[in-house]
Amino acid sequence: MTARLLVRGARVLAPDALSAPLAEILVEGGRVAALLPPGSAVEDAEAFDATGRLVIPGLVNGHTHGHGGLAKGVGDKWDLALLLAHAPWVGGGRGVAELKLSTQLTAVEMLKKGCTAAFDLPAEFPGPTPEGLEAMAEAYASVGLRAVLAPMVADLTFFQATPGLVEALPEPLRARAEAMRMAPAEATLATLRAAAKGWRHGAAGIALGLGPTIPLHGSEAFLRGCAALADEFGLRVQTHVAEARYQAAAGAVRYGATLLEHMDRMGLVGPRFSVAHGVWLTQSDLELLAARGAGLSHNPGANMRLASGIAPARAALRAGVALGIGTDGSSSSDNQNMFEAMRLAAFASRLWEEAEEEDWLGTAETVRLATAGSARLLGLEAGEIAPGRLADLVLLDLAHINWAPFNDAANQLVWTEDGSAVTDVMVGGAWKLRDRRVLGLDEARLAAEANAAAERLRGVNAGVREWCEAIAPHVACHCRALARGWTRSRRLLRAE
Repeated sequence: MTARLLVRGARVLAPDALSAPLAEILVEGGRVAALLPPGSAVEDAEAFDATGRLVIPGLVNGHTHGHGGLAKGVGDKWDLALLLAHAPWVGGGRGVAELKLSTQLTAVEMLKKGCTAAFDLPAEFPGPTPEGLEAMAEAYASVGLRAVLAPMVADLTFFQATPGLVEALPEPLRARAEAMRMAPAEATLATLRAAAKGWRHGAAGIALGLGPTIPLHGSEAFLRGCAALADEFGLRVQTHVAEARYQAAAGAVRYGATLLEHMDRMGLVGPRFSVAHGVWLTQSDLELLAARGAGLSHNPGANMRLASGIAPARAALRAGVALGIGTDGSSSSDNQNMFEAMRLAAFASRLWEEAEEEDWLGTAETVRLATAGSARLLGLEAGEIAPGRLADLVLLDLAHINWAPFNDAANQLVWTEDGSAVTDVMVGGAWKLRDRRVLGLDEARLAAEANAAAERLRGVNAGVREWCEAIAPHVACHCRALARGWTRSRRLLRAE
C-alpha cells in the first residue's frame, strides 16, 4: 500500500449520491484523507490517473453465505422450505478445502462486481470447526475483501425446528430426518468462544461474528448462550428472521409471539444485531428493531427467487431501522451482484398497488443503502467517499456501454450498471482489482478447482440427493399449509 496516493481526473460520487463532480481523492493510511479540486498537486503523493472513471464507495453486501459459492445454479423451482429440504445434498460432503474454495469463489465474484465487504454467514455441519473458520477467513484475506464472518449455528435441525414436519413425512422416509442432529449446544458455544478468544484476522479486515441461523433452530438455552457470547466479545449478530411465511407462522405456534419478539426475550436484539430478510416482520417488529438500534439486510433477489415475498423496506426506514442491502448466498440467489440487488430493491418497492411515489426507493437512496447502509450493519466506517472514511473505492469505466451517455450517476448505477464496467477496486488504500484482474490469485486455476470439486461432490451426494428429492413434495405441502396460519402481515402479490 502506497503511503499517499492521489486518485486524479475522475468523477467522484458525492456522499448523498446525488451528484458526481470531478475531484481528486487523496488516500493516506488506508483512509480518504481529503477531497481536492481538480488539478490539485500534493507533494510526496503517488498519482493514479483515473481520467474517464467514476469512483464510487465500495458496495457492501449486507448478507451472504460464502459457503454457497460451489452451489450456484443447483436449483430452480424452490421456495425456502424446499431449499432447506435439499440442503443435505447441496451443501453435503464439504471439507476444509471445499469451504475455502467456495468462499474464495464468493469473494472473487463480489470483488469483480464492485463489492468490498460482506456480512457472511457460513455453514458447517453439524457445527463450526476451528479449521473451517480459519480456512474461510484465509479465503477472504487471499482476495482482499473485508468481512464479518458469522458462522451459522443451531442446536436443532430443520426437521426438529419446524412444528409437525417429521410427522408429515411418509414412514419409509422419516428415519433419516429423525436421525439428523446438529452439534450439541455446549460444543458449538465452546468452539465459538475459543474462536473469539484467539481470533487473529482483524488486521486483515475480517471480524468474527455470530449467526444463530434461524430462531426456530435454536433452543432457548442455546439462543441465550449466543446472546451472552456476543455480549462478552462484542460480536455482531445476524440471523434469518421471518424470511418465509411458514417460519413466521411456526414462531406464533411455538412461542406465542413473533420470531423477533422471541429473540428479544433471549437478549439478542441490540445495536450489534441485524435481521436478514425480515420479509414477514410486523410493524411492531420494525418498531422494536428501531428501538433497540438494530438493523435489517434487505435481500430482494433471494426473497423473490425463493418466493418469500417482498420485505417492508420503506416501512423499516420510516420506523428508523438501519437498513442495508444484500445478495444472499449463491445457493439461494445464485450470484453476488450488488448492482443487481440495488436494481431489484428499487423495483420491488414499486410493486404494491397502494404505494405512491414517496413509498418507492429512489436511486440515490438505494445506492446509499447498498453502501453506507450496509456498512452500518457491519460496523464499518465506510460506504461514502469523505475524509476519514475507509478508502474502499470502486472505479467504473465511463466509456463502457452502460455509461454511454453519462446522464445521472445514481440512476445509472441502479438502472443500467451490472458490474461489467468495474475496472479497479481498492480496499483500505490497497489495490485488489486492477484492469479487471484480481491481484494475487489465479482465477483460471480457481475455476478449474471449482469444477473439479463440483464433480466430486455430485458423486458423494448422489444418495442423499435421492432422499431429499423424495421428501421435497411432503416438505412443501406441510410448510405451505403451515404458512396459511400467518395473517399478521401481507408480503406477497395476489390477485383480487
